[in-house]
Amino acid sequence: MSSQRSPILVLCVTTLAFLVCFVVWMMFGVLGIGLRTELGLNSTEFGMLTATPVLTGALLRVPLGIWTDRFGGRVVMTLLLVLCAIPVFLIAYATAFWQFLAIGLCLGAVGASFAVGTPYVARFFPPEKRGFAMGFFGAGTVGAAVNLFITPSLQAAWGWRAVPKIYALALLVTALVFWLGSATDPGAGKSSGPWYKQFQVLKNPKIWKYCQYYSICFGGFTALSLWIPQYLKGEFGFSVVTAAALAAGFSLPGSVLRALGGTLSDRFGAHKVTWWGLWVAWVCLFLLSYPDTSFVVSTIDGPRSFHIHLGVPAFVGLLFILGVVFAFGMASTFKYVADDFPEQMGVVTGIVGLAGGLGGFLLPILFGVILDWLGVRSSCFMFLYGIVWVSLILLYQSSVRQVRIDGTAQQVTE
Repeated sequence: MSSQRSPILVLCVTTLAFLVCFVVWMMFGVLGIGLRTELGLNSTEFGMLTATPVLTGALLRVPLGIWTDRFGGRVVMTLLLVLCAIPVFLIAYATAFWQFLAIGLCLGAVGASFAVGTPYVARFFPPEKRGFAMGFFGAGTVGAAVNLFITPSLQAAWGWRAVPKIYALALLVTALVFWLGSATDPGAGKSSGPWYKQFQVLKNPKIWKYCQYYSICFGGFTALSLWIPQYLKGEFGFSVVTAAALAAGFSLPGSVLRALGGTLSDRFGAHKVTWWGLWVAWVCLFLLSYPDTSFVVSTIDGPRSFHIHLGVPAFVGLLFILGVVFAFGMASTFKYVADDFPEQMGVVTGIVGLAGGLGGFLLPILFGVILDWLGVRSSCFMFLYGIVWVSLILLYQSSVRQVRIDGTAQQVTE
């Protein structure tokens, strides 16, 4: 019966499962604001609290990707949803900082659902539509925006300790819905030989380029989704609810437009979407990096004071654009993967997803360390600006310049 499910139905229920997982994965970005005051955390400790679940979600992507190739996405995703409900429920009873970190490591497994769903849904579609399918599934990262709306409301209504209990129940309900709507994985069991031989794919240099792209787009998206609510609260004095709602101006487009990014990658190629998306991100981050500044300039008419400040409308607008290009970059990266490694999508998705997840884990911690060190709130954008600039140089050297050289050589030969 399950083998007769339509690809669209499978895509929809898998995307729903990923969305719920992402809500749970990102919830410390909101709950952590109150916990920061309750536990007396500094910026570095706050970064550790929000980033700990991201670490596990990153590290588990490789084994879950391998298991998806061997046992099928339907079985692996269902087990993941059921088992992760346990640590999520236990958060409601944590009282010490180390307990939140320990439980966060366990619940972070929901973030590895990406490595299960991406190869799973791709196998139900022909190659020319896989960019759309993976982009549509990737839109489940809208859970980051859903978290910014739902978690503050639940916290305000019933207190923060009720939120994990509600989310644990949501995971169990989602597991049931997913099982009923999903189908047997058509690619399950095709991987043969010892599991460690699947890592021979790491010898291919393309893998490392894709890891670089994804660590920027997904890592930056995840880190900023966790960091921006408290940034808005501190920079503009908003309440937690208002700060979370405005932060959705970044998370929402960075999620729902992945399907469009996948479609653009199908039509124009993954390289063009990645290249131009990083350029737009570089410009946005340059503008976001400039701190609130007052200075005096000596003119022919005497001293003149100037004040440079990025207002809320401009700030949210730039975040929106940044979210869009990150969404396109996330989708284009896996278009690369689907085109170049169609028979090894599980393990390659896990490896690339691991790089992105590690970026999402390290960046919030680095944001906190740099903030404690410099005391400049916009230093998080300064850091990302530098990373994107280096990545553009590397992308030019490895791809754009090589394409131009090869094209010139071909013309000379002709």
